Amino acid sequence: MRSKYRNAEQIIRALRESETELAGGAKVQEVCRRLGVNPGTFYRWQKKYGGLEISEAVRIRELEVENERLKRVVADLEVDRHILQEALRKKP
Repeated sequence: MRSKYRNAEQIIRALRESETELAGGAKVQEVCRRLGVNPGTFYRWQKKYGGLEISEAVRIRELEVENERLKRVVADLEVDRHILQEALRKKP
């Protein structure tokens, strides 16, 4: 059995290989069986990674990680702002 989790580079490589197979007349079911994935997963991969280069996928992942970090920073600042507002309201 194949590994359950794949990274973006592996998915893009698999999609490229499957494109040539599909162009050669293979059916989606056959390609999915070879990849060891459900057809729904295959179509979801096509929707998300279709037409991307590996370098673009890596850059997208880096941006997602940075975005998560920035969201945490904003949330922390929001908490600090609320604490300061409460302190100012209670001050006589």
